[in-house]
Amino acid sequence: MKTTTDYLTLKDRLRNLSVRFGIKRYSHRVEPGLYALNSPTANDLVFVSANYRLSFDVLRKSLRGISCFILVLDTRGINVWCAAGKGTFGTEEIVTRIRETSLADHVNHKRLILPQLGAPGVEAHMVRRRTGFSVVYGPVEAADIPGYLKNNLQKTASMRTKSFGIRDRTVLTPVELVQSWRLFLPVAAAGILFILLSSGFTSSTVADLLKFAVLPSAAGVIAGAFLSPLLLPWLPGRAFALKGVFTGAVLTILWIISVKPGLPLIIFNSGLITASSSFISMNFTGSSTYTSLSGVKKEMRFAVPSQIAIAVLSVSGGIISAVLIGGVL
Repeated sequence: MKTTTDYLTLKDRLRNLSVRFGIKRYSHRVEPGLYALNSPTANDLVFVSANYRLSFDVLRKSLRGISCFILVLDTRGINVWCAAGKGTFGTEEIVTRIRETSLADHVNHKRLILPQLGAPGVEAHMVRRRTGFSVVYGPVEAADIPGYLKNNLQKTASMRTKSFGIRDRTVLTPVELVQSWRLFLPVAAAGILFILLSSGFTSSTVADLLKFAVLPSAAGVIAGAFLSPLLLPWLPGRAFALKGVFTGAVLTILWIISVKPGLPLIIFNSGLITASSSFISMNFTGSSTYTSLSGVKKEMRFAVPSQIAIAVLSVSGGIISAVLIGGVL
């Protein structure tokens, strides 16, 4: 059995900050197993966590001053909610971890407290049948655990719900902004190539390339990765792809007003900005209660072909208009 603490060191905080920006995102995990917190006795409670480090750190920090055990499941470094949907935070892993850690030898009770968001992946009756341990679902938010314990393991209405407020949404944006470079680079490169081929390699300045190619590419990323989640409740429609269309359209208009591009560039970039924003916005479906798994699949079947079509039509229209007009600048 391992031990842990109920506070985060500077190294822990810096490591958690780095993962918010996508740095070593998939190696941000702790070793599965049984952890002792604050010298627990055999009478103390057992909390269950994913081995995603952020999940583990939030839990142990919320248990400050509380003696208990933390049973960490091997969720492949994925948070509780997503792991429950993927099956790694599930019945089989709980049963395996109970047996491998010989949990029954460390406690004299048969109760596990699981995060409520892990419920979709767990068959509580099967865990009890196969291990003897009963499953109790704690609050949605780890911060509510102290109040939950004081209330004799009874949840209030607020402990059963998960909000997706502006702070929760904003926290998710840095990693999306950083990871969107995979889309930003090819879109920007396409814009630069379009300008250079249309206006001549010698007549285009760096300022032109920045204003007419790099800036609109960045606008698509900002619209999808930042504005869409920030303005989520106020954007029309339920589909994230549609919400991304609106934020992309707004930044397209702002770009046109600010740099006053020619018609070929307007046609070329408008569709790319909108399609990029729409595509990136869909990344947030897994972070929200707005959609179900079936809803996400349904949205993607319709949205992705539409986004590709918009991008292709936009690029084609821009090229055709550049040929007809005789340049883009």
